Amino acid sequence: MGLLERLRKEWFILGIVLVIAVARLEPAVGVKGGPLKPEITITYIAVSAIFFNSGLSLKTEELTSALMHVKLHLFVQIFTLVFFPTAIWLFLQLLSITPINEWLLKGLQTVGCMPPPVSSAVILTKAVGGNEAAAIFNSAFGSFLVP
Repeated sequence: MGLLERLRKEWFILGIVLVIAVARLEPAVGVKGGPLKPEITITYIAVSAIFFNSGLSLKTEELTSALMHVKLHLFVQIFTLVFFPTAIWLFLQLLSITPINEWLLKGLQTVGCMPPPVSSAVILTKAVGGNEAAAIFNSAFGSFLVP
């Protein structure tokens, strides 16, 4: 596989790395109230565009079929909302005996209890050729389960 072909295949990951690098160099562009207005563009426009695009690319049969995979949905929800937070909690118990800042540990605990971001789950699932309909359902359902 040539370099150009590899870059085309890994465009999403490369894009993420590029955006992180640009944000590191010029963080003022993406701050709240900055030129990109992330409080509007991210919250409303980007997430809506991702769901709209995903919805257009899904066939009704795929979505219906994905809804019938009850065992898959149970596994994903239990893994995301029970197993992962428990594993993070156990890991934090080990880290609590180290000199790591207490607030960093509290932040990790908070992030460990949150469902994955809907847009990221859908985009990454699509990028690796996974079951996009199941990803959309589980992301949305998980977000409704967590207050």
